[in-house]
Amino acid sequence: MGPTPIDQPKKSMIASFTGTKKGMTDKQKNIARGLISRASEFHHGSCIGADQEAGDIALSLGLKVIIHPPILTKYKANCTGTEIREPKSYMVRDKDIVDEGDYLIATPKGFSEELRSGTWATVRYARKKNKLIYIILPDGVMWMENTDKQQLKW
Repeated sequence: MGPTPIDQPKKSMIASFTGTKKGMTDKQKNIARGLISRASEFHHGSCIGADQEAGDIALSLGLKVIIHPPILTKYKANCTGTEIREPKSYMVRDKDIVDEGDYLIATPKGFSEELRSGTWATVRYARKKNKLIYIILPDGVMWMENTDKQQLKW
């Protein structure tokens, strides 16, 4: 396996993000900040909760922030970014977010994979695309996935 964002110097990779509309725990935010800081560009879906929090972290770190808003506005946040893409359905824009990134950061609300969850659907798509994935659970335990899975403590 090649270098991961943790190994890479800043300004070398594009981070994609997916997370719960309930928002991140402090432990998720702290770990996400470290992973976001390794990127030069950050893509997210502009929904309330974790997307908005992660986007704010990326902006505070001086990253280029690309927003992929949903067509449906029920959970849309008024996020600030460098660029705002055309609104698309949740599933289509989530695929765009994954496709445009080098790695995916996921902050789900729970401790196990769920079938009816946008966050987990995005993770499953990233697996199909063989993307490097960091899943940060609410308690701060993080998994890194690519072709194999390892559990890491940050």
